[in-house]
Amino acid sequence: MRDALVAAAFQLFLERGYEQTTVDDIVALAGVGRRSFFRYFPSKEDVVFPDHERCLADMTAFLAESADDDEPVRRVCDAARLVLRMYAENPTFSVQRYRLTKQVPGLRAYELSVVWRYERALAAYLRRRFAASRDGTLQADVIAAAVVAAHNNALRSWLRSDGQGEAGAAVGHALAYVQSAFGGGPVPPVVEQPEDVVVVVSRRGAPLWRVVQEIETTLGRG
Repeated sequence: MRDALVAAAFQLFLERGYEQTTVDDIVALAGVGRRSFFRYFPSKEDVVFPDHERCLADMTAFLAESADDDEPVRRVCDAARLVLRMYAENPTFSVQRYRLTKQVPGLRAYELSVVWRYERALAAYLRRRFAASRDGTLQADVIAAAVVAAHNNALRSWLRSDGQGEAGAAVGHALAYVQSAFGGGPVPPVVEQPEDVVVVVSRRGAPLWRVVQEIETTLGRG
């Protein structure tokens, strides 16, 4: 029934336009009631992105199953490939959705919120892996954003070509660029070096230049 609702919705979106299609139109074409629609989709926008919740859950589980010796940047790049696989499973539907999303501002905003959730999932994993680093949170957020940007750049190029060619090769090339920039494992924890402490014994009333000279001489010997 879920697939039937998605198929009915996109048939109407293509025939009438997104804004002109109502939930009642969709359920009438699918031959079900409104209650059935809202059992699967909270809103009309959700029927345009029917697989993202599953993909986000798969990504979160994939990251949670990571081993301690997994290289973190490679791991989040592999997690991003799960999103690609979702798109590549049905190129025709993915291209239709891409075209529809470009035409409807509300869907573009919805898509941005979905992308943000993917990015947050990647960043949460990286924050745990980089927790010992002084700039671990910054590092995690920057890498997560780079992975999403690289993935989406290649994915959209593939979608603009109407799904022609091998999407995996383009995305793999883009993610390899991220790995070359940020790969190599987490930054080792910063070890604070002890500060030098210099004690100078000087005659009361000695001029300041004499005190400074004694300090410089002491540090020079060190």
